[in-house]
Amino acid sequence: MTAPLLVLGWGNPSRGDDALGPMLVDALAAYAGRALPAGSVDCLSDYQLQIEHALDLVGRERVLFVDAARGLDAACQMRRVEPQRERRITSHALSPEALLQVFVDLQQREPPRCDVLAIRGRRWELGEQPDAQAVADLEQALVRAREWLHDAVARGAHTEGVNA
Repeated sequence: MTAPLLVLGWGNPSRGDDALGPMLVDALAAYAGRALPAGSVDCLSDYQLQIEHALDLVGRERVLFVDAARGLDAACQMRRVEPQRERRITSHALSPEALLQVFVDLQQREPPRCDVLAIRGRRWELGEQPDAQAVADLEQALVRAREWLHDAVARGAHTEGVNA
């Protein structure tokens, strides 16, 4: 059975702060297992956001994308994302907007509501681990992600309008 909520993070765990997306997904999955009704949320992570992930959106009501990002002034930033056709689509790295457009093109319907949680990243060297500042930023992002989950469950949004 497909959970109505999906958290999908990406990044390379061997490239410093690029690991923050998968680290948040792992921590959130552990939290959700203890704090939310069973079957409420699926948590996935991968190295990159790929065209195949459009199929992971089928049957979802809300999706939270999670990735590390350069240039943020704050520890994390949440924003709504809408489908948008990109001029250049590759087979192995998409933006969340382009992925939603792939969903629309494939499914011929509106995608689920999607938000992006960007976590401030500063270091991307191969073999590095996230430093103390990155871990502190990750903790703040985890708080935002937990709020997102509880809001979605409290609104009961997952009981209406599922796009399956």
